[in-house]
Amino acid sequence: METIKLNIDNKEIEVEKGTTILKAARQMGIEIPTLCYLDLHDMNIENKPGGCRICVVEVEKRRNLAPACSTKCENGMVVKTHTTRVLNARRTVMEFILSDHPKDCLVCAKSGNCELQDMANRLGIREIPGQEYAEMSTYKPDTSPSIKRDLNKCIMCRRCETMCNDIQTVGALSAVNRGFMAAVAPAFEQNLEHSTCTYCGQCVAVCPTGALTEVDNTPDVLRALADPTKTVVVQTAPAVRAALGEAFGMEPGTLVTGKLVSALRALGFDYVFDTDFSADLTIMEEGTELLGRLTRHLNGDRTARIPILTSCCPGWVNFFEEYFPDLKDVPSTSKSPQQMFGAIAKTYFAEKIKVDRKDMVVVSIMPCLAKKYECQREEFSVDGNRDVDFSISTRELANFIKQANIDFKSLEDGEFDDPLGESTGAGVIFGATGGVIEAACRTAYELYTGKKLEKIDFNELRGLEGVRSATIDFDGLPLNIGIAHGLGNARKLLNEVREGKSQFHAIEVMACPGGCIGGGGQPLHHGKSEILKARAAAIYREDANKPIRKSHENPFITKLYEEFLGKPNSEKAHHLLHTSYFDKKKKIIVKQ
Repeated sequence: METIKLNIDNKEIEVEKGTTILKAARQMGIEIPTLCYLDLHDMNIENKPGGCRICVVEVEKRRNLAPACSTKCENGMVVKTHTTRVLNARRTVMEFILSDHPKDCLVCAKSGNCELQDMANRLGIREIPGQEYAEMSTYKPDTSPSIKRDLNKCIMCRRCETMCNDIQTVGALSAVNRGFMAAVAPAFEQNLEHSTCTYCGQCVAVCPTGALTEVDNTPDVLRALADPTKTVVVQTAPAVRAALGEAFGMEPGTLVTGKLVSALRALGFDYVFDTDFSADLTIMEEGTELLGRLTRHLNGDRTARIPILTSCCPGWVNFFEEYFPDLKDVPSTSKSPQQMFGAIAKTYFAEKIKVDRKDMVVVSIMPCLAKKYECQREEFSVDGNRDVDFSISTRELANFIKQANIDFKSLEDGEFDDPLGESTGAGVIFGATGGVIEAACRTAYELYTGKKLEKIDFNELRGLEGVRSATIDFDGLPLNIGIAHGLGNARKLLNEVREGKSQFHAIEVMACPGGCIGGGGQPLHHGKSEILKARAAAIYREDANKPIRKSHENPFITKLYEEFLGKPNSEKAHHLLHTSYFDKKKKIIVKQ
């Protein structure tokens, strides 16, 4: 490794050749402020356009100030990070950025969690000279089923563009116009709903301002809770419990399962259930489908499409419907856990408590913004009545709890209600990349071999590498597993499937980096990959502490089949728990 030596703020440092000034300074514990810069090094995600110029530093013998995020260190370089010239330049840059920025901070969804706001405070901006003469942009707000765009708040940091194009390879966002009217938007400035957007929400997760936010469905939920004629049921996804605590000042990776249950009860929900239950149900349906296809394939039936692809993630489903519609018969037909839960809640459970489905409101708490779109898809409703009425994000729930003046930290741990609240460790790990396929392997192994699985943890399926593979020994049958998180990585595996080069029997795909723990609706991680690692560790910790860790051993799942569904992949199960996919080239527009 070739190294170079330089001086930063009168301190010598030796770094690898090619290191930027910003990274060198951070190695020394010197904090240079950034705005457009974003680094998720564990996932090979870096945005460094050098556009905002907040990170400028003074380099000896260089006439102009240099952007630290994109300027590489040179041997013998002398750098000053906080001279009067540098500080004045940063303040001037910030004043320019703020000059045409809307001043509605009191009602902005990002207020209090806005990087632009924080940076203005850090730089001591108290007034904007010439603000009264500044030209203001006048873009019309754009609302899709999942994401709201306010281009008047766009500061051209290009983070969303990097996520959408380079990481997710969706291509829904790009730079348009010039000067004060410059912004990032879909081609031809069309609405997000009419673009190739998958609603994964990663653009929202990295946006430093209120330019991109989720559609807020909490008012809809509040109205339902206030209606005495409605029975309001809530389900909460596994990744939520590993991240919600962050919104209340807890350390990343703090499990708040019990407090989450108590908070939902305090908000007034009639029944508090766990999406982990329907994750176990998903394994029964998807696992049975996998074994069925695999058996047929091994017996020489070439109509059995291998590899089978998981179908739990709606962002991923939107992606292959848009870009790989020719492969729409390859993914599992099993609905996502969110939608399975809604279908069971408004049939099986509604019958048990003698409530008409039209008088039941099902709410989901999800780490994902694509879930908002998913629950509005026409096929997930009966006579216009949705299986899942509203989906709200982890962030929305946190704000809802705060609005209700609930002291979250002091809540006693509550327990989920039966029968849709009992789950196994296999259901919990759905929240992390590799978790769905690991849960499936735990059940599929025992169903296929008839033997007890002694080693429950499939550590070879875990990790944060964007694309990974493993071979699982099913008692002499080598099962080749592929895993991808992030849609750009999924594209690589799908291209292999399309070309007939894939050697995998099953592939798990999650749209978001890290899986659901890094979902677009989670508390903002601000580019800190260690937060995602802590959330993943929490997920596996809850799994390890569960008394039952295999989906097929969930007694309430067994009872559900005995009393209602018959058996996995039965006609009734197919009707309620399975779906079909569409060619998005024939665009489906979901009405609000």
